[in-house]
Amino acid sequence: MSFYHANQREALNQSLAELNGQINVSFEFFPPRTSEMEDTLWQSIHRLSSLKPKFVSVTYGANSGERERTHSIIKGIKDRTGLDAAPHLTCIDASPAQLRDIASDYWSSGIRHIVALRGDLPPTDGGRPEMYATDLVTLLKDIGDFDISVAAYPEVHPEVHPEAKSAQADLINLKRKVDAGANRAITQFFFDVESYLRFRDRCVTTGIDVEIVPGMLPVSNFKQLQRFASLTNVRVPSWMTSMFAGLDDDAETRKMVGANIAMDMVKILSREGVKDFHFYTLNRAEMSYAICHTLGVRPMAAA
Repeated sequence: MSFYHANQREALNQSLAELNGQINVSFEFFPPRTSEMEDTLWQSIHRLSSLKPKFVSVTYGANSGERERTHSIIKGIKDRTGLDAAPHLTCIDASPAQLRDIASDYWSSGIRHIVALRGDLPPTDGGRPEMYATDLVTLLKDIGDFDISVAAYPEVHPEVHPEAKSAQADLINLKRKVDAGANRAITQFFFDVESYLRFRDRCVTTGIDVEIVPGMLPVSNFKQLQRFASLTNVRVPSWMTSMFAGLDDDAETRKMVGANIAMDMVKILSREGVKDFHFYTLNRAEMSYAICHTLGVRPMAAA
């Protein structure tokens, strides 16, 4: 390691130490489909809840069964941990009247935070959806003063539709969501830190004045990541391919490599003024917990 590189790493670590509890973290989970997966989910929730996240979110697919599972997990998190639990809500496969009913039910259940998304169109549907995320934000604000998170795409929304033909179109769409009442934007996961920083700068010049929270995906399964990335228009740098080469049958080393990549990313981002991080946990606690420890986010008892 060169003297310059050592000094650079020392500076990154020092800037993390100086944050002294100023970092906010949040975590995303998905509804389990089996009893074994449910056990893993709750183990992860309880471990990560000790870090006092700003909120935790739960995804769902575009069908009523998935929605019911999401609703059950959200209420369980709220009742069992007291955390701010934020369900994902999408426009796909639900009428405005149904969305109003769902939102009203959440409000009456004490749920005040919602992640508002358009949702993925079915592959056979080539038409325009009835609603977009901006419309959903407006609908939610009509129901109550929800705390609303929306999606942002540093590397352009993956789907070709009238509102995502370019990076500029994505920015305009994000500004519409913020103007409608969104409180923050959470980005798609990324590995090119510069792409996030450039995107954040463009948000400022476009008049988007909410926090642009980086979405962090700790990687333990590189082949799975490549599938995710191909579906979401995320660039996987060639250096990552090299770092994971030859590790297909070595899960433990993959976790160490993935955690190291994520830790370096959060160090750089924190030095650039980022104070909020959202972790896509894939319902596993270990890597997100380790990265948060590096950020200085510790259980209250260990403070």
